[in-house]
Amino acid sequence: MHSQQSLDLECEQAIRLLVANVPPSDEQSRKPALIHALRVGVYLYQREYSREIILAGFLHDAVEWAGIHERAVREAFGERVASIVTACTKDDSIKKPVEKINELIGRCVANGHDALIVKAADIIDSFSYYSRVQNERELLYCRQNAEAIARLKPESFIDPVFAELFAAFQRHR
Repeated sequence: MHSQQSLDLECEQAIRLLVANVPPSDEQSRKPALIHALRVGVYLYQREYSREIILAGFLHDAVEWAGIHERAVREAFGERVASIVTACTKDDSIKKPVEKINELIGRCVANGHDALIVKAADIIDSFSYYSRVQNERELLYCRQNAEAIARLKPESFIDPVFAELFAAFQRHR
């Protein structure tokens, strides 16, 4: 069991890893990557999820956006965190957007409840951000992810984050 101080130190370590590796965002960025990762991690932290979920929340885009190797995540935070981060990383070899979404959500489901919680928190934050900046194209992408989760999530995966995701989906239809 980790103490609160230990968890906070690991969260700080994850944030420092991101700061050192996430490229700066600008006006042409789809969304500011670093602040998005921080919001997702803080969302999960404030709701008192497990250590692994919280750390994976901060690091969910580390491989995809920051070029941090899965091995570095594993060495710093353990196998479970690395596994969740990997599950939440898009496979850019898949070119068709809907296929890419289905594969990603399917991989999160296969990885387990924790990975789908992190992905849901990611999409909730994206819904919020893209609605504030009125980016309809990215809101469509968020809706497609939420629909894939609704379709692929096992009934046994029960968590308030899914209700919040589906409420965000309804607000942004």
